[in-house]
Amino acid sequence: MIKGLYTAATGMTAQQYNIDVISNNIANINTTAFKKDRAEFQDLMYQSLNYTASATSADTQNPTGIDVGCGVVISGIQKDSMQGNCIATGNDLDVAVQGKGYFKITTASGDTAYTRNGAFKQNSDGDLVNSQGFKLDPPITIPSEITKISITADGLVTGSKSDGTEQQLGQIQLSTFVNNAGLSPIGNSLYLATSASGDATDGTPGTDGLGTLRQGMLESSNVQLVTEMTNLITAQRAYEANSKSITTTDTMLQTANQLKK
Repeated sequence: MIKGLYTAATGMTAQQYNIDVISNNIANINTTAFKKDRAEFQDLMYQSLNYTASATSADTQNPTGIDVGCGVVISGIQKDSMQGNCIATGNDLDVAVQGKGYFKITTASGDTAYTRNGAFKQNSDGDLVNSQGFKLDPPITIPSEITKISITADGLVTGSKSDGTEQQLGQIQLSTFVNNAGLSPIGNSLYLATSASGDATDGTPGTDGLGTLRQGMLESSNVQLVTEMTNLITAQRAYEANSKSITTTDTMLQTANQLKK
């Protein structure tokens, strides 16, 4: 009966992580281009009291065996890369990716990070940067005489001057990975490539399976509040059920200890 205490405790711990993941999803329901997470679990090792197919006589075998599980453990947190809705903002520097691909960003330390958040701005030098001031890669600079920016679906950035003349300012590229779920989130809507994600493959939007760009729009979070609330209630019930298992096991142990010889 003591094993039941530890087994139920692993269930409570697993559901704590599950609730942490769900809470983070709900907290980021309005975060631009946020991708929801899903906790994944697997059972722990089993204690074999009688191995399957062990001999029960000279001519017969045990058909099932007696294996007692030792609980559950969180095995991973899966990132859901499902496309979020594109919401119109009217800002010329807001760009949403419709389909596959990540913008490439150069961080303050010189590392390359990736993001789906296309809420770009200009810094004091006219460079396109994200909300943390990190430059878009390849860099694009908007001269002060430019009055209007045009970004095509394939990422070509063109500026219009007050006299009506146009100037090409640069080309936005997108990056893809063999395993998007292997990217490492570092906050601020940024991800780093890892050995699990594979190396980035850069290309022009709209080519080789890459998504297209939509100017004046941002991708919303792909979190569905109704789904997350349902998952939250399920996790809460599972946590309560595991705590009830501990209470029940404790009561049984008390009963056993009070038995008279």
